[in-house]
Amino acid sequence: MSRRITWAFVFGAALSLAILIATQDADPITTLLRHDIGSVVVKIALLVFVGGLVLVTFRERLGKALEALAFWGVIGLVLVIGYTYRFELRDVVERVVAELVPGYVARHGQDAEVVRGRDGDFSLAAHINGARIAMVLDTGASSVVLTQEAAKAAGLPLEVLNYSVNVDTANGRTRAAPVTLERVVIGGLIERAVPALVAQEGQLKHSLLGMSFLNRLDSWEVRGNKLRMRAAP
Repeated sequence: MSRRITWAFVFGAALSLAILIATQDADPITTLLRHDIGSVVVKIALLVFVGGLVLVTFRERLGKALEALAFWGVIGLVLVIGYTYRFELRDVVERVVAELVPGYVARHGQDAEVVRGRDGDFSLAAHINGARIAMVLDTGASSVVLTQEAAKAAGLPLEVLNYSVNVDTANGRTRAAPVTLERVVIGGLIERAVPALVAQEGQLKHSLLGMSFLNRLDSWEVRGNKLRMRAAP
């Protein structure tokens, strides 16, 4: 019985195609109208054919087929909702990751938030001139200060730097070279032409995020174990 039904659908689809081919004429307007009508007929015939074939094939497992259809329908709905609210979901994910991973910079529009690390410092990753640089917040530093390695990664010309500025570090007083950083990005914060210093070789363990960057912001604050930085309007 199922074989007869299948062949019936095949015959119906083939007959529809044959009728369309046989009814062509030279009149362009008539041809266009018949093409549109014929296209609808072909689509309906194919839809009926495929639907009938699926029904015949899965008639004994129709319940499972409907369950599978419902499952993939729910998956599709979740994907559509996720895509629609992708920006809101990204903010939620970044907040969760920031709580779980100290030093991760959570982006909130043009603002940034960092959770204090286990050592008590606010360590974070900044992008300086396109290079990813690990930094530590130091509100006692009047300027952003880079290690030699960080300065090299940021593409600064180390061979022509003039170490003319006296600075105090954990290792005592030393000299640093004044530079201007083309672009500093931290989360959603973007600052250009930021004054900075490059420490001499071996004089600084970590690059410091100092006041020459923080003073450019609209506001920044340490509340509990979080550092919040807000971009200037």
